Amino acid sequence: MATLQKIRSKGPLLIIVIGLALFAFIAGDAWRVFQPHQVQDVGEVNGESLSAPEYQQMIEEYTEIIKLTSGMSALPEQQMNQVKDEVWSSFVNNKLIEAEAEKLGLVVTVEEVQSIIEEGTHPMLQQTPFRNPQTGAFDHDMLKKFLVDYSKMKSSPQIDPQMAEYYEGLNKYWTFIEKNLIQNRLAEKYQALIGESLLSNPVEAIYAFDSKNKESNLLMAAIPYSSIPDSLVKVEGSEIKSLYNQRKEQYKQYNEARNIRYIDVEVIPSDADKETLKKEVEELTSQLNQADMDYSAFIRSTGSDVLYEDLYFPKEAFPSDVIARLDSVNVGSVFGPYFSPADNSYTSFKVLSKVNKADSTQFRQIQVFAESEVQTKELADSIFNAVKAGADFSELARMYGQDGSANWISSANYANAQLDQDNFKFISAISNGNKGEVVNLKIGQANIILQITDKKAVKEQYKIPVIKKEIEFSKETYSDAYNAFSQFVAANTTLEEMVANAEEAGYRLLEKNDLTTAEHNIGGIVDTKEAIRWAFSAKPGDVSGLYECGNGDRLLVVALVDVIKEGYRPVNLVQSELRAELVRDKKAELILDKMKGANSFADYTALTNVVTDTIKHVSFAAPAYVSSLYSSEPLVGAYASIAKENEVSNPIKGNGGVFVLQALSVDKLDQEFDEENEKENLKTMNTRLASRFMSDLYLNAKVKDNRYLFF
Repeated sequence: MATLQKIRSKGPLLIIVIGLALFAFIAGDAWRVFQPHQVQDVGEVNGESLSAPEYQQMIEEYTEIIKLTSGMSALPEQQMNQVKDEVWSSFVNNKLIEAEAEKLGLVVTVEEVQSIIEEGTHPMLQQTPFRNPQTGAFDHDMLKKFLVDYSKMKSSPQIDPQMAEYYEGLNKYWTFIEKNLIQNRLAEKYQALIGESLLSNPVEAIYAFDSKNKESNLLMAAIPYSSIPDSLVKVEGSEIKSLYNQRKEQYKQYNEARNIRYIDVEVIPSDADKETLKKEVEELTSQLNQADMDYSAFIRSTGSDVLYEDLYFPKEAFPSDVIARLDSVNVGSVFGPYFSPADNSYTSFKVLSKVNKADSTQFRQIQVFAESEVQTKELADSIFNAVKAGADFSELARMYGQDGSANWISSANYANAQLDQDNFKFISAISNGNKGEVVNLKIGQANIILQITDKKAVKEQYKIPVIKKEIEFSKETYSDAYNAFSQFVAANTTLEEMVANAEEAGYRLLEKNDLTTAEHNIGGIVDTKEAIRWAFSAKPGDVSGLYECGNGDRLLVVALVDVIKEGYRPVNLVQSELRAELVRDKKAELILDKMKGANSFADYTALTNVVTDTIKHVSFAAPAYVSSLYSSEPLVGAYASIAKENEVSNPIKGNGGVFVLQALSVDKLDQEFDEENEKENLKTMNTRLASRFMSDLYLNAKVKDNRYLFF
């Protein structure tokens, strides 16, 4: 089980590594028929479809890996949505690379993968549990040992079910890593091929070096666009249309989208609901006052949001409102109930005891499991007695295929967690054991030889059962909100009616533009997939029915405003930004005309509405943000690369205004030109640019994403 713990300890990092490298598995052929006479494919890439059952299987495979590495039994909706997106992205990327690799004859051989594994330096391998305990590096021999043990386990008729489950999980994990190594390697080959086709040359290297090796301190005189009222410039519709035609390719979209307006009603508890809960917590508090009881069972029975285990915890493990009141409560006393506005709850608690003890414990362990319970006990007793007699713990651990390395654990690792009997027994032994103590614990069908090697972080710790219950709305409150909103929806069946009457009825009308089928919810509200499906089947002006969504606490109605088809976005949807650009250009013309009579930097600073600034340490590689214009100005960096001391630039049209620059000083940094190094830097930059090849492949592959119809 220590191996499993190692996977979990590296879980977050592992998921990041896999998320970057992941290219989806090819699922089996099961569950081919989803529903007769309906679309069965969640998507398509280069004409190759992915069925709903195949996609579901991929999701389940990846979910199991995450649960294994994180120790979670289930994933929340937001994380499941991320899993679905990663699996879909992986499938698409995989198919795009496969198609290109097949054209080029790129393959990944079995020998190549084996070489990667034997070399052991790949980032994905570094996060596996098969690592040398001394060096932390991937250990091929440990992997081979596991695979041999797994093979033996499969043929053993008397294997413990829990151990079999553990080995199966670890094998699935390794299969996942191995498949991803193959797909990742194929992608690396293709990207390297693209990157190598982008070359650098000596002339480019010199220009790149000079531009970043020249640094200037500049004076700026600028007239901001904001100094000219918008009323002084007029933009015609024909000008917007003309600019739109020039910029049209920028407004091409490859997925259909929707603009919607919606009303989201959050059901909240009534005053009557608050009073009912207050009385309930008062009654529970009177029971908490009893001198002796099974507090773990009692707190579970109350439905408290704070779990209780018969273990000591430092004060920071408890809710902040409990911590704030601890100093005013004696041991054995009960405090509350009281209302806590921070979490909208009624709370009471009892201080059972308080001690000073170490919060962090270092321990090491040897897991013992034999073919029968009797043999397990005999072997465990033998190891226990050997350790007690002074045998080397690490050597004994290695004899039984374990590293026996020491680990630290503190109360933060298990605070507010529901512990089963075995976990409680294990943690109690660690928490209550003394330094140097050796314990022989029977855990399920196995034994654990546990040695406490160190203790630290002595602090005040408490046993405090807490009754904390959030105020929730009643069925009557929900029904009242539902009935009122349903009447509004029934009376306002068009977009115009909903817009006209929402505010008067006490509802807030919200908007969401560019809603796509790839999104999982509307306005961050969970369980709104049905509303999204409706939006992609409705006509502009339509109003949906009432949706019950969220976590059973939200009511939603949606109206469709616009359908934005695949292709070029309509000019009316982008005219505001086009108008802003035209206004800026017209203001720039007025400013440039105003600057015509100036010849020196002093002339420019004498103009009305001029702001001045000093910009230091500017180079082509480090463009400037100009605080006086409240804008980033890349052209300042461009000018710095060619600036000469005391020379005044011509007026430059920037992002925040029109400006002129004068170089106070121009310095060359103390760096030596290294042609090969500069060419390598340029090559690296080109390779990063080449990574965008996936976007081009995606656009050419006619990818169809129909997941919103199923998931």
